[in-house]
Amino acid sequence: MNIVFMGTPEFAVPCLQKLLDAGYPVTGVFTQPDKPKGRGYKLLPPPVKELALQHHIPVYQPATLKSDEAFAALQSCAPDLIVVVAYGKLLPKRVLELPRHGCINVHASLLPKYRGAGPIQWAVLNGEAETGVTTMRMAEGLDTGDMLEQSRTPIGENETADELYTRLSHIGADTLLTTLRKLENDALLRTPQQDALSSYAPMLDKSLCPIDFTKDARAVHNQIRGLSSWPAAQTTYKGKRLKVYESRLVPMDGEPGTVLDPKKFIVACGKGAVQLLSVQYEGGKRMPADAFLRGRPAEKGEKLGG
Repeated sequence: MNIVFMGTPEFAVPCLQKLLDAGYPVTGVFTQPDKPKGRGYKLLPPPVKELALQHHIPVYQPATLKSDEAFAALQSCAPDLIVVVAYGKLLPKRVLELPRHGCINVHASLLPKYRGAGPIQWAVLNGEAETGVTTMRMAEGLDTGDMLEQSRTPIGENETADELYTRLSHIGADTLLTTLRKLENDALLRTPQQDALSSYAPMLDKSLCPIDFTKDARAVHNQIRGLSSWPAAQTTYKGKRLKVYESRLVPMDGEPGTVLDPKKFIVACGKGAVQLLSVQYEGGKRMPADAFLRGRPAEKGEKLGG
């Protein structure tokens, strides 16, 4: 069964690696074009491309799958199945219909909840206790296809979106392998999604960053966890921007936004408080809060934010 793999970021790497380790013939990899990064804006390849080249798999990086050139390249790979993992582009109808086994997508949520580009982050932002990975048979809608397999996992109280991202990438790889083995044994069941139970998880943007300490501590804590490491929750401290990457809930109360414990960097919220553990001051580097405070000590009663 020839497989074409479509994926781009680090999240997709374990899935491709799992396919290769299991001996599946991957005849081609489609990924996003190289993008400039860093201060020198050097063009860097996506993580999926790096892995594919290590295994001498042909790599294609079309700007769009709608062109005849991209479709011809896909046809040359003779796919029996297309596996899509965080590719970042919509698949046209003729691409969806090309392989005899269709297209299977690995999506990082318990569908139909959190369809869209940011399911991991929004699950954390919304304080979900559980999430998971769903494989589905792709359709023309956004994450609307029939579900095939689901794997569930609890979300830790202090787990950041970055940490969850890494865990789900490996859960996704195992779930994909289970799906393919059932497909080969004609044991794969398709379950239609209930649209009435669906929710949307859009891409993150910087409008989500400002911390409102009048909210309860759990909401602030979820915001900090959910926006790590980009775009990062932020406030102001001594007149400059302070990004916050990690926190803990603390059973203390006080005026929202004020420092309750200057040595532990505990800040009051509308209900409860949060301890800031990892921060980045404007113009500086990310560091543990205790190291940051040695250079810029806080005072009890000092206020953060506007």
